[in-house]
Amino acid sequence: MVKKLAAIVFIYLCTVLAWFILGATVISRSERKDAKLKDSVGRIWGNVQVQQAPSVHYQTEKEVEKLREEEGKTIREIEKETITHAVPLISSDVEVLLSLEHRKKGLLWYPTYTVDFSGTYAIVNQTSEPHTFYQTFRFPESGAVYDDFRYFVGDRERKNLDLSSGKARQSVHLAPGERQSFRISYQSQGLERWGYDFGEEIHQIKDFHLSMNTDFGGFDFPPESISPTDRSATETGWQLDWQYKNLLTGADIALVLPNKLNPGPWVGRVTFSAPVSLFLFFFLLFIFTTLREIRFHPMNYFFIGSAFFTFHLLLAYLVDHISIHAAFLISSAVSVALVVSYMRLVVGNRFALRETAISQLVYMVLFSYTFFFKGYTGLAITILCVLTLFTVMQFTGRVNWDELFQGEKTSDGIPAPIKAKTF
Repeated sequence: MVKKLAAIVFIYLCTVLAWFILGATVISRSERKDAKLKDSVGRIWGNVQVQQAPSVHYQTEKEVEKLREEEGKTIREIEKETITHAVPLISSDVEVLLSLEHRKKGLLWYPTYTVDFSGTYAIVNQTSEPHTFYQTFRFPESGAVYDDFRYFVGDRERKNLDLSSGKARQSVHLAPGERQSFRISYQSQGLERWGYDFGEEIHQIKDFHLSMNTDFGGFDFPPESISPTDRSATETGWQLDWQYKNLLTGADIALVLPNKLNPGPWVGRVTFSAPVSLFLFFFLLFIFTTLREIRFHPMNYFFIGSAFFTFHLLLAYLVDHISIHAAFLISSAVSVALVVSYMRLVVGNRFALRETAISQLVYMVLFSYTFFFKGYTGLAITILCVLTLFTVMQFTGRVNWDELFQGEKTSDGIPAPIKAKTF
């Protein structure tokens, strides 16, 4: 019995090694493709967009005395120096509309989106003198496409814009205490994530409101971002609001778009978890065959382990050509057919169709199917382990393990072979 157990363990470990090699191959292949394909999608459709808040400043000049040496004499010169003064926005009202569209490149899905952006901002001349205020609006990405771009100062649209270095610049002259609003709007498109950046350092944001409407759910917020102050479901998606009267923060607003299930990483996770399902199946099969005195050689375990491995091998390469759900069904059917048809010859139809088929459907098919439900796989595996333990404990509660492992002795003292029961 000890030699038999050692052989079964050896077969199990060899199968586990094969799964690890297959899983590593699948993950490596997916990562290599992902790096190339994501770059291709970014060039065609657009990359991650992070819209920066516009900056405003005015300039003053002051006279600075400078000394220089010339032919042993000290010469004093008066030069004018330009000083730039940053001007805070006294209000910001931003509207964002995000529309999701998954695009497939090669064998991977990527969450792309279109964005309608509109921001209305206000400034005021808080000095005692009139000044020319310079407004600078930075585009999220220099290589992106911006359709229907419009820039209003007050109610008047500005047509002749300075658009150098990926920025739009305008100027307005304000008297002391005079207030002026300006609005920027455009349509663009990006990939995976959209964000709004207040600036590199801690900023004071006054009277800020950003309203984001999506036609999708399932989004997420990065750990370093600010969560919305209010959210509500709509007919097509969600409305998210960030509203603050006087905010001090160094964080930004960001939203990560939901992605479709990518076959490569999913198959990799299923493959790496396969040793758990095979262990439970072997464990239950060993208990059944031992208690019922069914003659079952380690080679039988080898062929069953190979049939389990066939499921993941087929799945890994079928998803390259057909949908992931169709590949899952075909791979499951092939593996179950291999095991059941083989067990029918080894132990008979009844055991093959009842104990073996049901166990494989539970421990391989349903076990792997739980990976379609993100976040519930660990719970499903835990429940399955507990139920398996409970079942085995109920079946073996009255078993005398000493007698079972010693086996029945013949007249010459040699352990008698275990014979299969008739079904």
